[in-house]
Amino acid sequence: MIPDPDDDRAAAALVARLREKTLRLTTAESCTGGLVAAMITAIAGASDVFERGFVTYANAAKTEMLGVPSALIAAHGAVSAEVAQAMATGALAHASAEIALAITGIAGPGGGSAEKPVGLVWFGLARAGRAQAVSRKFLGSRNAVRAAATREAILLLQAFIN
Repeated sequence: MIPDPDDDRAAAALVARLREKTLRLTTAESCTGGLVAAMITAIAGASDVFERGFVTYANAAKTEMLGVPSALIAAHGAVSAEVAQAMATGALAHASAEIALAITGIAGPGGGSAEKPVGLVWFGLARAGRAQAVSRKFLGSRNAVRAAATREAILLLQAFIN
């Protein structure tokens, strides 16, 4: 993917805001494969606010690394509000951070269904006493969906910490 200067500015603004609020961030990424962590850690000084990132592409990794119950995945599917929230709260529990972001989705080109189409991405956000899940639908190629989800994650984090 070609770097976008707007993405760099958004990531830099997020890092600055996290630093200002003295918050440390952890991420748990599935369909984006670590792109959010890469975008944030590309910013000088990110080590002040970025604690760690989990890339939990396989369902077993979500269970083993984040503690997402396999029964939850079986009941709702990996691409769901319930799993996105569980990933975020699990990342928070397994890191020394105050805020967590999780992403799970269907980047395509295959793997979608009528109920869960290609481009569907769920974001989970968590901090002590507060968790939420938000879904978005992105159109385009696999790389376009992943890039759009990464950008959206930065924007959702900014809104969540404010």
